[in-house]
Amino acid sequence: MKFTKMHGIGNDYVYVNCFEETVENPSDVAVRVSDRHFGIGSDGLILIKPSLKADFQMEMYNADGSLGAMCGNGIRCVAKYVYDHGLTDKTQISVETGSGIKYLELTVEPSDARPRQRGHGTADSGSVKGNSDTIDVSVSDKNDSKNDSGSVNVPARGTVRYVRVDMGAPILDPEQIPVDLEAMKKCRALSFGGQQPDLGVSSEAASASSPVADQARLSGLFGDGRLGGNPVVGETVCIAADVFSITCVSMGNPHCIVPVKDVDGLVIEKIGPAFENHPMFPDRVNTEFIHVIDRNTVQMRVWERGSGETLACGTGACAVAVASILNGWTDDRLTVKLRGGDLLIEWDREKNTVYMTGPAETVFEGEICV
Repeated sequence: MKFTKMHGIGNDYVYVNCFEETVENPSDVAVRVSDRHFGIGSDGLILIKPSLKADFQMEMYNADGSLGAMCGNGIRCVAKYVYDHGLTDKTQISVETGSGIKYLELTVEPSDARPRQRGHGTADSGSVKGNSDTIDVSVSDKNDSKNDSGSVNVPARGTVRYVRVDMGAPILDPEQIPVDLEAMKKCRALSFGGQQPDLGVSSEAASASSPVADQARLSGLFGDGRLGGNPVVGETVCIAADVFSITCVSMGNPHCIVPVKDVDGLVIEKIGPAFENHPMFPDRVNTEFIHVIDRNTVQMRVWERGSGETLACGTGACAVAVASILNGWTDDRLTVKLRGGDLLIEWDREKNTVYMTGPAETVFEGEICV
């Protein structure tokens, strides 16, 4: 089986072009290739397939072989793969995922170009960081990949460096995330001893924030009642004999956002599984532990269901932005700083759509017997 290893700010997957390859038992293959000692080493397996609904289909498997619905870092790499390998010459594409069709805009750099400043002051510009550089990026819908005759000129068209993804609307209805509210009430009852969670929110962000945990205030963010249900925002619960404040969001997969005072010092190997497998989350959950640095910056570590701690999680970064906005800690556009690099996230509340911009990198290509 031919493969390409790629990563989005350290969230690495093995990618297989299923226009040319057939993968039998992808769950088993995902477990094998993800092993960092006896396999290729990755957070999972992503198959790039034809689609009847979109330009391409992305089918993803976690490192434990479980089928995933969506991966924000993974889908950016899918965009880079299909463009760089000549499967498309478009810089705006659609990708079918387990959580619906996503729309992506590709920023193409000349093949021999170093990262450079782009898009100062534009509506779509912002700061994102890869492994070793921080640059300003802007999204362009220009397509410079064709010559005068309309044919694709691969050597001259460059490669994809950044991708902006329309991640769709966040889901806050507990039933759809899903969150078991009865199990949450039991956890909440356990925390009624006067102990308060140690929120990881800077004094600057806290002083500028206003509580939005009540339903009326939440609905007022939109004015049309789109939130529905009873959103889990700023709920105090007791998990693993400690008290936390949680906000739950789905970006096509479930996330629990937890502010903590010391993100770097967190023993995530202990607390991560306690959240992932808690009865409150019937489908398990991805957990983001965050510290709000200021109104435009949040630090994050993530424990992903089925994979453990990863260097980055794109859907998680989007969920973190939504949770931070709902709790009144940040503005609608912010940089989420992950262990593998930075992502620029914007929640357009008028459209109720979350946009994510970040890099995509190819590590190496190879062939393995499966």
